[in-house]
Amino acid sequence: MAKKDEVVEEVIEETAEEEVEEAVEQTIEEKLVAELGAQKEAYLRLAAEYDNFRKRTVKEKEESFINAKSTVFADFLPVLDNFDRALGTEDASLEDFKKGVEMTYTQFLDVFKKYGVETFGEAGDQFDPNFHNAVMHVDDESLDANVITDVFQKGYKIGEKILRPAMVKVAN
Repeated sequence: MAKKDEVVEEVIEETAEEEVEEAVEQTIEEKLVAELGAQKEAYLRLAAEYDNFRKRTVKEKEESFINAKSTVFADFLPVLDNFDRALGTEDASLEDFKKGVEMTYTQFLDVFKKYGVETFGEAGDQFDPNFHNAVMHVDDESLDANVITDVFQKGYKIGEKILRPAMVKVAN
């Protein structure tokens, strides 16, 4: 019988060990599933947060662009008002009309200056194809090569960005 008891005890120990191993494996699996669920939830929250950030950034960019345009155009409204007044005046003399146009032109350039817009392209300047568009050439021995002789349209730039190259006549 002692042998039978030993066999029973071995079977009980093996069963207990199997149950313990099974319980440990089940606990580890439950922890891994819970951790995976937590990581998935964190990922979904992060993806939703990024999507909201992207949408908010696009909206802010659009609003910023609209605000910038409205600020610039609001500064041009007084210039436009002066043009309206000039067109509404029928009995002004030619001198008064000319003076009004000059004042409006100066006002227009002041708004450009406020926003950093600079003019370039003057007669006597050195021709630079990065800034000037040569539409005519003239042979003149009294001038150096590649010197601007006439300006048909001024050039405009903001910082280093060219808004429009100057249209010029160049001496060869």
